[in-house]
Amino acid sequence: MDGLEIEYVDISALPFLNVDLEGKDGSFPPAVEAFRRKILEADSILFASPEYNYSISAPLKNAIDWASRPPNAWADKAAAVVSASGDFGGSRFQYHLRQVGVSVDLHFINKPEFFLDGLKSPEKFDSGNLVDEQDKERLKEILLALQAFTLRLQTK
Repeated sequence: MDGLEIEYVDISALPFLNVDLEGKDGSFPPAVEAFRRKILEADSILFASPEYNYSISAPLKNAIDWASRPPNAWADKAAAVVSASGDFGGSRFQYHLRQVGVSVDLHFINKPEFFLDGLKSPEKFDSGNLVDEQDKERLKEILLALQAFTLRLQTK
């Protein structure tokens, strides 16, 4: 896809949110500073996560909270969300993330949506890679919609 670059951002090194770790000068721990810089430099955000207990995983929520500390790194970013889980494919997580997105000023695309029930046949993944051709095409549609939405937001 022309003009589209995806960078995986590892959130595993982020400490648990603790405002006592913030410096008096508005600084953050090094791992948080690096993460916030990645968010600030991004044109848009693609959230990809499983659902845990009908909601956002703790590490992802922690990352969202760190980047929302003033000044909010999420503000005015275009975003999309994809998920894979059993039963409902992570739909409850996605709707919860969208609620959090309102608070941190993210602008999610509305359509298309991508919920993947990883337990249904045929197998959706091999050893970690999406192999289902229909789902690959649906994922491509999400990325193209996010790209178009990002460009619209940037021209306003």
